[in-house]
Amino acid sequence: MTHVFDSALREKIGERLADFTLEAATQGELKRAAVAIVIAPHEEGAGFLLTRRAPRLNAHGGQWALPGGRLDAGETAIETALRELEEEIALRADRAAVLGTLDDYPTRSGYLITPVIVWVESLAAMKPNPGEVESIHPFRLAELERPDSPVFLTIPESDRPVIRILLGERHVHAPTAAVLYQFREVALQGRATRVAHFEQPVWAWK
Repeated sequence: MTHVFDSALREKIGERLADFTLEAATQGELKRAAVAIVIAPHEEGAGFLLTRRAPRLNAHGGQWALPGGRLDAGETAIETALRELEEEIALRADRAAVLGTLDDYPTRSGYLITPVIVWVESLAAMKPNPGEVESIHPFRLAELERPDSPVFLTIPESDRPVIRILLGERHVHAPTAAVLYQFREVALQGRATRVAHFEQPVWAWK
């Protein structure tokens, strides 16, 4: 299915996010963070963005990621997502571009991530910050609705299923996979699906 990048799509996503009841998560010792799910033009339709983290980064270098990072003192999750979006890939968006948020996702590496959905009209200014991002990868929204994705795996280290989504010839694991899967379920398909119970592969635990 091709999603047209127009006001009808923006309105539909916004309405579904507004109708979605967020599930509270216990922060505990977890550090607060936020990521931006960017909805933007892609070829003849609508798409979203993933990045490859710079390989030299101390944490999770070279991995697939959404633009984002840890909350600074006094920041909200939305403020952090918008700031990181500009710092990492040079896309500037304001509060009016935010369509909503999804459930917080707790990671094995010690973060509680808030996904923030951001509508971006143009990618003309987009470029990677080489200190943080190796490359930027646009995908069609339809890639999130493939019948062969997501895939759920079992590992001996946990009794929770590991979620993996397929994008083109690539695959992406949680936490990014979990966040994108919930975006698909809630914003694109109108289903109130929870994802906090999905596991990450062991190499992402650190």
